[in-house]
Amino acid sequence: MARQWGPSMRAAERAGCVVSASRAGQPEAGSWSCSGVILSRCPDLVLCHGGIFTPFLRAGSGALSAAGAAFLPGDSCGDDLRLHVQRGPAASSPSGRAERGRPGLCTPQCAGPESGPQGRPRGRPLRPPRPAELLLLLSCPAFRAHFARLFGGEAAEQWRFASAAPEDEVTEDEEEDQLRALGWFALLRVRPDSEEEEEEEEGERGPAVAVAPLGAVPKGAPLLACGSPFGAFCPDIFLNTLSRGVLSNAAGPLLLTDARCLPGTEGGGVFAARPAGALVALVAAPLCWKAREWVGLTLLCAAAPLLRAARAALGSLCPGTDALAALLPQELSAPWGLTLRDPGPPWAAAAVLVECGTVWGSGVAVAPRLVVTCRHVAPREAARVLVRVTPPKSAAIWGQVVFATQETSPYDIAVVSLEEDLPDVSLPVPAEHFHEGK
Repeated sequence: MARQWGPSMRAAERAGCVVSASRAGQPEAGSWSCSGVILSRCPDLVLCHGGIFTPFLRAGSGALSAAGAAFLPGDSCGDDLRLHVQRGPAASSPSGRAERGRPGLCTPQCAGPESGPQGRPRGRPLRPPRPAELLLLLSCPAFRAHFARLFGGEAAEQWRFASAAPEDEVTEDEEEDQLRALGWFALLRVRPDSEEEEEEEEGERGPAVAVAPLGAVPKGAPLLACGSPFGAFCPDIFLNTLSRGVLSNAAGPLLLTDARCLPGTEGGGVFAARPAGALVALVAAPLCWKAREWVGLTLLCAAAPLLRAARAALGSLCPGTDALAALLPQELSAPWGLTLRDPGPPWAAAAVLVECGTVWGSGVAVAPRLVVTCRHVAPREAARVLVRVTPPKSAAIWGQVVFATQETSPYDIAVVSLEEDLPDVSLPVPAEHFHEGK
């Protein structure tokens, strides 16, 4: 565990931060917050989720869904916008070192003040939030196109990407704002607190992360997500929370992972174990539901095309931004032995999507026209069943249930016979025996 994830954990925690947005002079209006990734240092450039900026847009959230809108300048938000960025402790500074004999974890200040020596924070105290300015709002056009193709149209009624459960009270306007902001991110520049802090970080000048090229990380590869659940709430315990998973699937720059992410982790970085600490993507939507059923997958936007869009946007804004574009991290080459756009293991193509009315589930192709799935997905009385094959073919073939176990049976199995052969699917070889306990 330590050997595999140690470098990635250090890179993730070093780059992680939380971004807060509020209105000047209106503390009663509350604040909005999300996670972010520090892209470079001196100056500090941060990439975070764009959803927290929708309340501040002069033209409203409709500007995010306007035709041809790929980026918006920083002045597209009102003058009352105030931004702050909080990052983790500085391990290299005297205040960032754990005290001798004490753990390197600070006491949660959100638990309330305590008197006496036990109330003093121990270990590495958090740095205070620093003010920041919005450079631009940007999106990845390819991500938005894939999202519209996969989740738009008739299927949109069954999917929900709001940061709240279906039974929670969320207005239609709030849900529409969140949907429009999906796939939008923000590039910020953090203002230094003092000359002393700039001198302290002088040795860290330049890109803070390495970026994995699009398609370089294959399906099934381990990933590490770093975000702050609930945003700026209680950063002493939630800042830069880590979660492990794998790259579950990909459609261009739209990625899926089973790494557990909660509301507030939007904009957090997702890093690869190989190459160690490479930034793969940013969290676009931490939770989603289909047909009021929670789906335990997190929606990601690949980092490489997003940063290419940021460079293009900075180059077209105003003079002087070219220097900032040069500070954005570059994509890695692939010397670690992974073929770019690796389709993943061939046996993964045998997994198919089975849809039976409003019910859906997975299945396994065991013959060119036979799919095995669960009885509760495709019951015996089902008239027709739709089977979808994974990309690149993305074929949809109709079939019918030819066998299903009884409801009283302990085996939840159904067999679907298809009307056409599955295209170019590597069929799995059934096991003839198993080893108990494995």
